[in-house]
Amino acid sequence: MTGQEGTSTQPGHPRVTAHRRGDLFDPDCPTRQLLDRVGSKWTTMAVLVLAGEEGEVRFAELRRRMAGVSQKMLTQTLRSLERDGLLTRRVEPTTPPRVHYGLTRRGRSLAGPLTVLKEWAETNMAAVDDHGRRWDESAAAG
Repeated sequence: MTGQEGTSTQPGHPRVTAHRRGDLFDPDCPTRQLLDRVGSKWTTMAVLVLAGEEGEVRFAELRRRMAGVSQKMLTQTLRSLERDGLLTRRVEPTTPPRVHYGLTRRGRSLAGPLTVLKEWAETNMAAVDDHGRRWDESAAAG
């Protein structure tokens, strides 16, 4: 449900409107909203892990493959992706329940741009870090 133009009745998720496109300074800009949603390392990692699989992945396997993520953070990340329609969640009624996750078609379409971002990072972050260290040293020296 949406309220006024450019807003949503759901907290934290304003509605995207065509006239707001391309203005990263506007909270309703689609690019800004995407970065707000997928800009965390855990979201990117979850999407890329799921994209690398043909089918579903169980919660425990996701957590194992995403080194350093807490159970709480992974749960929050997956709920957010499910809420946004980027992944599906299936629960097997066993004891304990087995929970499986898979990307939706829209979620799979996000994997390509995130893969390009990952490749850029792998190519450039060593140089970015080196430059930052040199900048810090020169700033400290003078």
